[in-house]
Parts: sequence; C-alpha cells; structure tokens
Amino acid sequence: MSSMRLPPPWGGRIDRETALRFSFNGQSVHAFAGDTVASALLANGIRLVGRSYKLHRPRGIYSCGPEEPTGIADIGTGSTRTPNSRLTEVPAADGLVVRSGNCWPSLKHDLLAGLGIVSPYLPAGFYYKTFIRPDWKWFEPAIRRLAASGRPSEHADPERYGEISLAADLLVIGAGLAGARTALSAVQAGRSVVLIESDLEPGGRLAAQVARAPNGMALVESLLADFQRAGGRLLTRTTALGSYDHGLITAVQTGAPGAPVRERLVRIRAHDVVLATGAFDRPMLFPDNDRPGVMLAGALERYAALYGVACGKRVVIATACDAAYAIAATLSLAGIEVAAIVDCRQAIDIGVVDVPAHIAWYPDSTITAVHGSAAGMSGVTIADLAGGRLRRLACDNIASAGGATPNVSLYAQSGGSLKWVEESSMFVPDKPLAGVASVGACAGIFDVEQTLEHADAVGRLGTSHAPKTPTPGVGFGAVPADNQPPPAALALYKRHPAKQFVDLQNDVTVRDIRIAASENYRSIEHFKRYTTTGMATDQGKTSNVNAIVLMGRATDRAPQQVGTTKFRSPYRPVTLNAIAAGRTGARLHPVRHLQARRFHAERGALFEEFGSWERPAAYPRPAEDLHAAAQREAAHVRNSVALFDGTPLGKIAVYGPDAAEFLDLMFVGQISTLRIGGARYGVRLSEHGVIVDDGIVSRLGPDHFWVNTTSGGAEQAALAFEEWLQCEYPHLKVLICPVTAQWGNVTVSGPLAWRLLHSIGLDDAFAPERMAHMTMAQGALDGQQLRVLRASFSGELGYEINLQASRTEHLLNRLWHAGRALNVGMYGIEALMILRTEKGFIHVGADTDGTSLPQDVGLWRSPGKKPANFVGRRSLLRPAALDSFRPGLVGIKPVDRATPIPVGAHLGASGRGDAPQGHVTSSYFSPTLGEPIALAQLAGGASRMGERLRAWSFGKCVDVEVVQTPFFDANNERIHGQ
Repeated sequence: MSSMRLPPPWGGRIDRETALRFSFNGQSVHAFAGDTVASALLANGIRLVGRSYKLHRPRGIYSCGPEEPTGIADIGTGSTRTPNSRLTEVPAADGLVVRSGNCWPSLKHDLLAGLGIVSPYLPAGFYYKTFIRPDWKWFEPAIRRLAASGRPSEHADPERYGEISLAADLLVIGAGLAGARTALSAVQAGRSVVLIESDLEPGGRLAAQVARAPNGMALVESLLADFQRAGGRLLTRTTALGSYDHGLITAVQTGAPGAPVRERLVRIRAHDVVLATGAFDRPMLFPDNDRPGVMLAGALERYAALYGVACGKRVVIATACDAAYAIAATLSLAGIEVAAIVDCRQAIDIGVVDVPAHIAWYPDSTITAVHGSAAGMSGVTIADLAGGRLRRLACDNIASAGGATPNVSLYAQSGGSLKWVEESSMFVPDKPLAGVASVGACAGIFDVEQTLEHADAVGRLGTSHAPKTPTPGVGFGAVPADNQPPPAALALYKRHPAKQFVDLQNDVTVRDIRIAASENYRSIEHFKRYTTTGMATDQGKTSNVNAIVLMGRATDRAPQQVGTTKFRSPYRPVTLNAIAAGRTGARLHPVRHLQARRFHAERGALFEEFGSWERPAAYPRPAEDLHAAAQREAAHVRNSVALFDGTPLGKIAVYGPDAAEFLDLMFVGQISTLRIGGARYGVRLSEHGVIVDDGIVSRLGPDHFWVNTTSGGAEQAALAFEEWLQCEYPHLKVLICPVTAQWGNVTVSGPLAWRLLHSIGLDDAFAPERMAHMTMAQGALDGQQLRVLRASFSGELGYEINLQASRTEHLLNRLWHAGRALNVGMYGIEALMILRTEKGFIHVGADTDGTSLPQDVGLWRSPGKKPANFVGRRSLLRPAALDSFRPGLVGIKPVDRATPIPVGAHLGASGRGDAPQGHVTSSYFSPTLGEPIALAQLAGGASRMGERLRAWSFGKCVDVEVVQTPFFDANNERIHGQ
C-alpha cells in the first residue's frame, strides 16, 4: 500500500496530529481526522473500491462530493450498517468498517465480472425482451440477486435522529461566494436569513482553489463572518433535499463523528429562497472511461487542496473546457506531475493557451484507449485528429473535464424550466420564479465580478425585484456539446473500441443510447426508463447532459428539443431514519394506555392495539385462547353483568348558539330536534356521501352537545368539525372542544347492570324504569361528577358511565368488588364484536369501506327523511347512489348451521370462478345462538332475503343463506334488563 499524501500546506481539512484507522474489506486503512473514506482510500493508494451495478466492472472513486456514481459501499456492521453510502461523503472514523457490495466472493475476484464476456448481448432493456417468456417471474429472483448492491441491517438502528423547523424571510442554499454575498446583503437589508451548506465547511469551489486563488476563499470567510455578526444563521453539513409549495424546503443535517444526533431533518419555511448550489463537473467520454483512476478533474483539485491527497503520480487531463488549465496549474503547484493536457477542441477555440512548458499540450486530440487493469491504469492512447496519428502516454490517472453542469435540481423542483446555452453546452434556469432566484454557477454565471454583483442585488432587493440574471456561460468558455471521440479518431486505433460509459452507476453506454434511438424512443422520460440513464441514487448528476446531447445527435434534435428529465426529491440519498426524524417504535406509532391498565392486567387482560390504544381484547383464563375467552365473555354479558372499559371512545363537547344547526350539517340524522337529555345515533359522511364515522350525540343543554365517536375516529372527527367551521361555515357560532383525554368511560352491560350500579349507590333516577334508553343524565357518585348515557352496543341493558379519567380505575375496582354477589365479569373488544354482530350493528371500517353509503347499511331511506342539508347529501342523490343493486349489508348463515364463514370470503352463485357479488365483512360463532353468523356486503342487499349463495375463500366454499338481522332479540326487549 503506497502513500499518496501531499506535504503541508496541502490538506486544509485534515488534522495530521490525529491518526485514525478503519477497515476496508478487511484491510486496515490509515487516515487522519477530517478525511473522508474516499480521501483516505486514495491516500493509501487504493483504487479499486467497487463493482458496477449491472456488468460488475471494476470501479474506483470518481468524484469528491454528492455526485459520486461509483464509490459506494456499506458502512458499519450489525445494527449500525448503512448500505449504499457514498464514500466521498462519509467521514473517516476510528474503527469504522467499510465493505464493498455487489461482488462475490471478493471485490478483487468477482465471479460475476464474467458478465463482461456476454455484455454485447446485454444492452439497455435486454431483460424486457429476453425474459418476457415464458414468465418474467421465473428469472426475476436471479436477476435481482445479480444486480443487488448494498445490504441493509436486519437490526434496529441504535443511533439518534432528530428534527427542527425554521422560519426565515430568506433561505440561501449554498455557502460559496455567491451564497455568502447574497446572505450578507440580505441580512444587512434587515431580513432574517438562514444560510445552509452541504459541505463540512463553506466555500464551495473556492475552498479547493485556495492555492491558486487565496483571495477568493478569504473573501468568502470575511463575508460569512460579517453575516453571522449581523445575526444571520449558518448551518453546515446541511443538504437541501427538496423544494415544495409555499416556500418549504426540506433538508438533512449530518452530525459530526461522535455527535449525539446522527442526522437531523430540517424543515425550513421561507418567504424567499435563493439557490447558490454551484455546478458539477461534466465528464469526457472515451473508451474505458470507467476504469479505476479515471476521475473528474475538479475532484483531483479538491482532494489535493482539502485532504492533501495526490490521486495520481502522473496525470493526463482530458478536457473540452478552459477550466482544466487552471486545475493543471493547481496540480503542478502540489507537485503532481501533469503529463499532458488532451483537449478535443482546436487551438483557435481554446481561451487559455499559456500552458506551462513542462506540460505536453495536445489540442484537437482525444483519448481512444485506456491501458491497464482493475488494479490501476498504465497509460492512454490519444489520437491527433489534425495529423491523423496516435500517441501512447504513460499515466496512472486521467482527469476528466468536459465542462460544467449547473446544479438546477431545486430550481426545477420549484417549477422552473430550463434552457440550453449552446456556447457553454449547459442547461440553465430559463425564467424567474416567484419567490425563487438562482445566483452563481447554478445560474450559469462563472465570472467572479458578475457573480458578486448579481448576488448582492438579489440579497438587497429580494427575489421579486432582483435584476435580470447576467448572460449564462460568461466566464466559463466555449465547450463542445458532443465531447466523445469522433469515429475518425476511433478508427485510427485500428481496434474495436472499448465501451464508452455515459452513466457509470447504471452501466449505460453510448451504444445503449443509440439502440434506444433506433428503437424509436423519443421522449426523454421513456428513454430514461428504458436505458436506466440518470436513475438510481445519483439521479444523473454526472450523466444526464451527455446522455441528452447524444440522444439529440441520434435523433437529429438539439438538446433543448430533447429536454430534461424530471428532477425529483430527494436531491441525494437519505436514510429512512432521517426522514422519520427518529420516529421509530413508539415514537413512530405512539400507543396509548388506559388509565386503568393495572386493573385490567390484574384480571388477565390480553392487550392488543385498537385504534392507537392498547386495550383488552379479552381476559383469557388458564388454557383458554382468545376465541374461547371471547365466547365465554359474550355469553356472560347475555346472562349476568360485565364491565367494559370504553375510555378510548371519542368524546367531543360542542357549544354555542349555532351548535344544533352545525351538528345537523355534520350528521345524517336530525340532531336539532333532540330534547335536552336525549341521545341519538348519528352517522357522519364525507363530501362524497361515504360513511366515515358513527356515534351517539347527546344534548346536555340548549347550546351544549356531547358527541361520541368511534375510538379510532376521535381525532379525525374533531379536525373535520374544525375544517368545516373555518372553511365553509365561518358564520356559525360554535366551539369545538375534544375531551377524550379528560373523561373516562366505564360501560356496565347485561340484564343485571342496574342492580350492580344501584348497589354502589347510584341514584334511583338512573333506574331503567325512570331513565329511558338513548338518554343522557348528569349526576354524582361520592361527590364525583358523572355523565351517564343509557345506550347499548351489545343489545343488553347498558350504562356508559363517563367520569374524570383519573377516577376510572377507582370506579372499576368498586364495581368489581361490589359485583361479586352478582358474578360480575369483564369483557373485551372481541366479545363486544360478537355481541354487536348478533344484533346486526355495523362496525365502521369493518362492515363499511371507502364506497359505503348510509343507504347501503340501512341508515338513510329517502331525501324526505331529512330535507335539511348535510355534508354528503347531494352525493346520495346521484344515479349510482340510487342504484337498487348497490351492495347492501345483510346477514348470512351457513346452510348447515355449523361451518364457519371466513371473513373476506367472496359471495357468488356458484363459488370459485363466479363473478363476485359481495363479500363477508364480519363473522363469528354466536354462543347465544349456538351457530355461526356473519354480516356481508351483497349486491342488491335486503332484496335478496332467503337466497342461497356460496362463500368462497382460498379454495374452500361454504353454502350460505341470506337472512334478516338482527340475529338475536329482534324486538329489542333485552335493553331494559331484569
């Protein structure tokens, strides 16, 4: 392992006093604090770092930033493993474990590299044609294994993640020269400004040019110091991921090694956004341009200046732009031998011609071959287009400089269109956007003076009054659009040319683009998906422009006519945990616990999650399963008395002089006619007439209502009420107050329910003969305020005792001990589902779906039933809603009265193969009836009573009969108890 470190002062970001060691594929690698994994590998002379996605070709580090297409590996082990990480962005750390993916049995000896032999038969889209017969599914597993890249961890991530939200008058993205000037001018104009930078330190391209342009970086540092002194906020290690409506930008901030938070999701809401995101290097195209050692020229300069790394000992620069000459000067200053500059342009078109005497200069020339192996290159062959001759040059590194690609991703995400600048061969922002401006290189401005002038104006005047963007491309120089070797150059080599790769990550070649064009692909979006160009994790940062130019050449169109693909967020890959912002486990999906959880646990409760609450599904006894326990509990309710914790039931207090009118609008039923103390079942609809929730509404006073919702719909109902009040009925004087958390609910059910309540001292006013079914009354017990609703979801005599939530456990304990003489029991959700099915009561979400209207479940007969308006009413009058053959809720039983009917079973006349006419929504064995019962949605509904059908599920059929509901106590006599 050879050291490629440069002596000080090269390596401004590394601390040579702090040595680190990490492993790469089991090999120990020496590094310094401040290194990235990529810089450390290059410093140790390690060129081969991975294998390509499709053909498993050897690949090395290609760039020095987020555009890296090939230097991708798995970082960490066990629970800390992060797959497919860009080595150019991963800080080196002591003890870090880095492993290359997509290779077997090892990186150096990858058996799948043999695919190169058959690569002529594996062009773009080959799998669409080759594996279509007999069935793609036969080949898919093997193909996916061949193309597999990193491997995620199978364990929970122990790292911490967070999130913050910021607001500002102006957000500036990119802390290079243009961004720093904009931010300072804006904060000096009295605006609140947030400036974010994705790199570890600000400076942009100038940070790497400090050796040849020290004044530039000094200017940036001065601007940023003044900016922070003036009250501006600077966030480094923060990458903007996406641009959304109303000035919302999402970003991810990466913590330094050892930081308490690994990544933080940042949401920034800004009135104006200024993009100063710079530009990427555009690569040259030539045969074997994917070999380890071929790199972007700007990356060589950054590695030398920032990390003190020489990417090669003898470098050949292949270029089509003037920027390469300044890079050559930097490399020479660092002591790196620049063997030659190979410029595909004619000398007359080159703006910089003062090439140092020690550097060979070959204008009007191009690389036609790269020599060497996977371990490294030994030289190149170049063709002199004017003289028609070949030269072989010894080198171990090729620096590719084909022009610049402005980073327009966020501009395009914001809705901006792009235009093609012919002189400099680049896409730049076309028209100004409301609230969004681009400055510096991402706007196509490369002249320093113009950059400072334009950025200052944007900062002072704001995006809406900023002057017009200077002419794009000025200060960059002429660049040919098609920078691949011409056929004449390749012919000089007198051998079949090697592959020229356009997209290194996806192994897309120039030939693939020509094949797509020959197969009549014209839309750039279709072309992208067919060839996979610009897909995957790099989103075409280094490949898209070359691909568009080549596609245009193959189809006789200009790049502007070909167009660009859609720029999507996230701008760069981001971990799922960063997006979740640490919301994993209970933080991702919080589960609420009952106030009386201890009481239930002491009685053997089996807790399960229902509507974000952990509630008793049943109370199994030893040797009982859930089914047996639910059967026993349901029978107990029918025969004696049992307790149920209904605390999660939604509770909303509705106040105001217009409360009755408002609730009439919210529910299908007429709420305003309720007398004080009365209660009424109500169903709530969406604008489309679809059932979204149900519950009981009680009237406590002239302007005071108590609305019960389902436990899963409590929050949604309150939000829906607020939305209608704020957006559609703002003139109504109504106050909505969700009180689910303040009130507990203990439900006492069964024929002996009143005897139990009377035994603990409840006032005789609540006795069944004095308190009617579907009424609510207020009272007290031992000085504790109660709201008692006489209602029943079980069909038995039932009381819902609403009281202070913290007193729920006390009341349950008192009822439990007082009820021993009555053989009091407990029942859970599963028993309740059996009881309500016996009565034919619907369960919203189980017996209804996203198409169920109230008439489908017998809750609305005709417009005359309630002539007043309500949400969803008009939708109930559409022809489809009035179709007599709509699915309707019916009861069904097995013909043999013994075979269970599976939930979800399809109903039809003959079973399997028959067109489904409905499906089973609820199914239980009734302990009261001693037979299976079920509810189903059936086309035609109640009009098909007595019909016999077949219920088919997973290859098994059950003969069933359509019957009336309720299955039990059709005259509702049992709600009055004993």
